[in-house]
Amino acid sequence: MLALLLALGSSLAYGCADFLGGLGARKAHVLRTVMIAAPASLAVELLLWPVLGASFGAGALGWGAASGVASAAAFALLYRTLAIGPMNVLSPVTALVSAALPVGVGLLQGEHLAVTGLVGLPLALVAVLLVSAGHGAGSARPSRTALLLAFGAGTAIALQLIFLHQAPSDSGVAPLIVGRAVSSAVTLAAAGVMHRRLGSKRPAYAMSAAAGVLDSMANLLFLLAARSGDLAVVAVIVALYPAGTVLLARAVLAERVHRGQLVGLGTAAVAVGLLALS
Repeated sequence: MLALLLALGSSLAYGCADFLGGLGARKAHVLRTVMIAAPASLAVELLLWPVLGASFGAGALGWGAASGVASAAAFALLYRTLAIGPMNVLSPVTALVSAALPVGVGLLQGEHLAVTGLVGLPLALVAVLLVSAGHGAGSARPSRTALLLAFGAGTAIALQLIFLHQAPSDSGVAPLIVGRAVSSAVTLAAAGVMHRRLGSKRPAYAMSAAAGVLDSMANLLFLLAARSGDLAVVAVIVALYPAGTVLLARAVLAERVHRGQLVGLGTAAVAVGLLALS
């Protein structure tokens, strides 16, 4: 139950971070937003170091660095994917792949689910698809390149979670600190190379920093959830993060929640209940 609650908290934090990051990216180039969000996220993890401890052994350094590279790749692939579109088709593909791969890894590592879990897990995957799909998801056909990019983005997100899960359980927040430092360095290097294409618009500093803080909390909650529960269950619950984005968009921007998304939210509630019983 603790792992489930932590995973739900992680999912909500990821959804809120994506919402704020998306709003920030509307005001300036997305790399300018990330240049604010990434240091803010790293600062939170450094502040947590004295509280939660950190052991920078070989395992924490290696898996943390791998998660950081995967995180940077996920960022680049995801935004390239959504830039090509159609978002309503590609976003669910990315979310489903990011959930399915950790589930497969968890089951291959010997995780076992009760009957309720075996029912709840596929229901949660269906909920991921429904919640992340918008109106008219089938109205346009994506190109082969766009689909490959969507699979790549989902794979990179999944690898970030898997690598964090593989880090030693006694390493504290060390994998998060290392991962964020690596992903920040990669992002800042990319911004330096592309500085002439970033434009002159100033980023939304407070909004971007808040997105970074929330993303850091989401990573921490995922790490704690994965250490206290099954990766297969934790990963699929975390992949429900589009629900948080959808609800915030409804509350703040008055965006319409479509029927399929409402069905997805209901399906997610049923799936979470079943997984809680497993």
